[in-house]
Amino acid sequence: MEIMSSSRGENMVLVKKFSFEAAHNLVKYHGKCERLHGHTYRLTVKVEGPLNEEDMVMDFAELKKMVEDRVIKKLDHSYLNELFEQPTTERVAIWIWEQLSGPLRECGVRLVEIELWETETSGVVYRGEKV
Repeated sequence: MEIMSSSRGENMVLVKKFSFEAAHNLVKYHGKCERLHGHTYRLTVKVEGPLNEEDMVMDFAELKKMVEDRVIKKLDHSYLNELFEQPTTERVAIWIWEQLSGPLRECGVRLVEIELWETETSGVVYRGEKV
């Protein structure tokens, strides 16, 4: 029994979570985070688009590969200060957005939001907006 017929045109948001380990120290900050320390970062990527011919926004495996190749492989077990002048969670989130937004657009979806958490209680949300 088919519960719902296939209907394209619905816009949906696809969500995929990742994690990576990295160390940093905040050179423009005065407090305990100016010393070298590490985090288990948690990244959530949200993309939006219409259902395709397979009734998916995007294949989870395709999104996973893109994020792993363009972001995780570069950041995991890295010293973030070698990649960023001031490796705050905010700056890393902007960089992740820049790595993903164009390639995702080429796949026919739009990067809506990323969340980047450096601890269980501290993180940022970035939507690609410029102030």
